[in-house]
Amino acid sequence: MASSKKTFLIFSVFYLLQLQYCAGQNAVNGVYWFLDSGFPASNINSSLFTHIFCAFADLDSQTKQVTISSANNASFYQFTTTVQLKNPSVKTLLSIGGGSSNRTVFSQMASQSSSRKSFIDSSIRLARAYGFFGLDLDWEYPQTTSDMTNLGTLLTEWRAAVATEAQSSGKAALLLTAAFYYAASVNGLNYPVSSINQSLDWVNAMAYDFYDPSWYRYTNSHSMLYDSTTQVSGSYGINSWIQAGLGAKKLVLGMPFYGYAWRLTNANNHGMLAPSTGPAAPDGGAMGYNQIKSFIASNGGTMVVYNSTIVTNYCYSGTTWIGYDDTQSVAAKVSYAKQKGLLGYFAWHVGVDSNWALSKQAKQSWGA
Repeated sequence: MASSKKTFLIFSVFYLLQLQYCAGQNAVNGVYWFLDSGFPASNINSSLFTHIFCAFADLDSQTKQVTISSANNASFYQFTTTVQLKNPSVKTLLSIGGGSSNRTVFSQMASQSSSRKSFIDSSIRLARAYGFFGLDLDWEYPQTTSDMTNLGTLLTEWRAAVATEAQSSGKAALLLTAAFYYAASVNGLNYPVSSINQSLDWVNAMAYDFYDPSWYRYTNSHSMLYDSTTQVSGSYGINSWIQAGLGAKKLVLGMPFYGYAWRLTNANNHGMLAPSTGPAAPDGGAMGYNQIKSFIASNGGTMVVYNSTIVTNYCYSGTTWIGYDDTQSVAAKVSYAKQKGLLGYFAWHVGVDSNWALSKQAKQSWGA
């Protein structure tokens, strides 16, 4: 049980931190950069973004410290300097984990006070040493009620440590964010919304990957904004977060700069929910927006459709059907985020945009 002195210290730190950023964040026009995409950081048009997430740092399974692999070290160390050449005001965050990380290691880390401290202290040291403005947690996904409870404790302790470090160093406090499931619960487990509200600057709600051709034998949008027939949509997820108590200004809507290609069972049945035999491309059918635009350009007669009811684009040629977000979908989603009073939007990932079409559309739709 914590002593009264320790409890007082924690609340004092929170109070001082609130004074530091009581005005809140400005709008977030964010994007993730993924080194393994092969897209050099120097090619990022950072003038189109307010925040860029550098992905991914790792969590050491033994020490529970945040680490950067030797393959990523040089690029990550230079990342902030590189992207600020085109936009000196852009802020960078180091993202930890990712979809391919070992969720068991995150669970183990969050379950013990000592390992949480190892994670927290090492993350702050790395962020400062590499010149990042913040840290982003990408734990996909907590699997038990204990995981969710421990996640809340981790966030509370992380925020307190960040505030303490800022006071001692005289530097602005590091931003703290997390990429969470599109909705406030995942696998029947509720996120610790109270801790999230108090401890994170914002949540990146990953409103994509709802459907893919490896698992679903019918075509569908993997990132629709609306769906009146199910609870699987970006708007449902945002509403669930708000109804759970998370402030709208703590939410950033996620959009994919990629789509999925299905192989149609019958080329003449090419609408939404058309029967499919599986992926029509490698990597489970995943295709970057730039690849999708190339497919359309190189396959004469490809039909392109925008479905404004659910907010999605798709195209088809022969037995190939691709669901994705084009400029129409991006414009509608960003407008929705702004009208809903959200903090902003983010996209995964910058390396697969096509001539900056989606990034420019998003920024234009958000406006001033």
